[in-house]
Amino acid sequence: MAETQRYVISILLQNESGALARVATMFAIRGFNIESLVVAPTEDESVSRLTLVTHCTERMIGQLSKQILKLIDVVALADRTSAEHVEREIGLLKFRVDPTAAKEMLEHVEQHEGRVLDDELAHLTVEIAGEEASIDHFLENLPEGVRVLSVVRSGPLVIARGPSTLQDG
Repeated sequence: MAETQRYVISILLQNESGALARVATMFAIRGFNIESLVVAPTEDESVSRLTLVTHCTERMIGQLSKQILKLIDVVALADRTSAEHVEREIGLLKFRVDPTAAKEMLEHVEQHEGRVLDDELAHLTVEIAGEEASIDHFLENLPEGVRVLSVVRSGPLVIARGPSTLQDG
């Protein structure tokens, strides 16, 4: 059996009712799980960029990509997995911090280039942006006396390096 891997796919999609549902249905009826999904407007208000992460085989992603491109609402699709790209994720994280751990926690946030959004220790809210692994590292290495209350993550935002755009492939 072929080995699965993580794939990051960018899709330009017409802003039409049901367009996102049609893409998601392509995954669902084939038994694929969408691990992460980010959709937002682009510089063209009639088009949105959809970035999704899934795990499957190379053969499966190739077949799925061809089928997605056949959908009427799809303008363009690019597999960003192995292409040169910039990938970032945003995490909004809420913690309960013991007063004895406050200084160490604020240093931890600063070391990870985070931003404190609400500095009440009963529910310290922090914003962290970076690669998925850096947010994971931040969460895995919290100081003693800090308890996670809530984690909200955006999933990856991906853009090609250099002059390439999604319309270029």
